Amino acid sequence: MTTRRGFITGCSAAVAAFAGANFNTVAFGSPEGNNQEILVSVFLRGGMDALNLVMPIGGADRGLYETARPEIMIPLTGTNAALPLSGGLGIHAGVNTIDGANPAPSTLYDLYQDNKLALVVASGMHQDNRSHFDSMNFMELGTPGDLTTPTGWLTRHLATAGNLPPEIIMPALAVGNLQQAALRGSTEAINMTSPDSFSLEVGPWQWRDAQRTALRSLYTGNSWLHQSGYDTLDAIDIIELNSTGGYTPANGAVYPNGSLGDHFETIARMIKLDLGLRVATIDYGGWDTHESQGEDGGGYFLSKIEELSRALTAFYTDLNGSGSNNYTSKTTIVVQSEFGRRLRENNDRGCDHGHGSAMMVLGGNVNGGVHGVWPGLANGQLFEGADLAVTTDYRRVLSEILIRRMGNPFLGQIFPGYTDYSPLGVVGGTDLPPIYGDDLFEDGFEAGNTSAWS
Repeated sequence: MTTRRGFITGCSAAVAAFAGANFNTVAFGSPEGNNQEILVSVFLRGGMDALNLVMPIGGADRGLYETARPEIMIPLTGTNAALPLSGGLGIHAGVNTIDGANPAPSTLYDLYQDNKLALVVASGMHQDNRSHFDSMNFMELGTPGDLTTPTGWLTRHLATAGNLPPEIIMPALAVGNLQQAALRGSTEAINMTSPDSFSLEVGPWQWRDAQRTALRSLYTGNSWLHQSGYDTLDAIDIIELNSTGGYTPANGAVYPNGSLGDHFETIARMIKLDLGLRVATIDYGGWDTHESQGEDGGGYFLSKIEELSRALTAFYTDLNGSGSNNYTSKTTIVVQSEFGRRLRENNDRGCDHGHGSAMMVLGGNVNGGVHGVWPGLANGQLFEGADLAVTTDYRRVLSEILIRRMGNPFLGQIFPGYTDYSPLGVVGGTDLPPIYGDDLFEDGFEAGNTSAWS
């Protein structure tokens, strides 16, 4: 079966012949007429406290916010003060203390001021569910209220995207130890912690060619399992041969120490190898702040925001070149969490599971600023009298990225049951009429089969 994903075929020696070459999309399918955009999905696991990321800094809502959060509110003055956004809102952009340097305004705010960071307030699911695992699965499967969907929304995007090259080395990358449910059912996604560990360096080097040849002999059938095994071996060969000698980020970018910075750096390296990467996923946990969240804008929550800020900015800076190296012009990063937190802090100086959250969208074609409708914090404006209400369905933001940046209008298959799309203006691009449909697997698409677009 010929599939859209066309790895190099042949033995390991044939792949090795490409060692040191500059792999690019031209080598694996002409880019003319094909969409070259890259979508990076970042999931903040644990329920990020959106009201301490974006909060009111004036008016009646500021008084309600301070009354509800006497200990953990983000102050208006001082080192960790909120920085002004539009519409009477502010952002807790934290401080930037790279390598022990003096604190400076967080780079998240710098990106906002450069109109490269969009903040979508009061976003999330209208589905009321305060379970971490159910809510995360609802979002990543793209079917709020239904946990039985066999594929994730990113898997369905790749399967329905008819504008991709016929041959792609690496369509999808899940960075870290686990694969997001957004890629459930994908036979194209590669899991990787870092390029340096993505190899077959086992035993004496004299054995390795024989090992690779022997492994390839095991995957000679035509099933998806044989194809996936063979594809993985090709990917290992190519990445191993082109990821040696270390990596120096461009433009003086400095990734923070730790797994988050490492994971963003891994994606940057794979983008620059020009292997056809179209979607990538990153997880960043630790946002379940029921206690000791931090007082006056400091403490634990600040450390999380600071690390996220530094990683996002390093990634953007690293990719922000010119000419053929201007990778930001085709990269969009979307950051979301399964839900927000309660308006009122609890007795442990934290806050419990809530409802409305906030999304961040970053990229070279992002229309920076505040997007969405702020619902207000008065008791009658809160969801169930306790939480920030949801005024923007998260699928509306993702749909805009899919249509305007990825050129994929098949919303009925990617987000079955969702029919309320209209652009917020978060990203630039061409508006295509959304194509809705009740049948998840129409037009020949079924889980694990991408031949409909071959």
